[in-house]
Amino acid sequence: MKLTKDIKESYDELVHKVSWPTQKQLINSSVLVLIASIIIAVFIWAVDKIFELLMQFIYGL
Repeated sequence: MKLTKDIKESYDELVHKVSWPTQKQLINSSVLVLIASIIIAVFIWAVDKIFELLMQFIYGL
């Protein structure tokens, strides 16, 4: 019966204790994560290209 008790407690916590974000907060957070991911991806791409050019220069000597 411990499983049943755990399920009931989990349900009560999700329904009564968790503060869910509003739709606007969720959208704002998602947009922020998307923008940060794009910025990080562009930065990693740029660093990769710089190292590629550096290696081509070094091995081209």
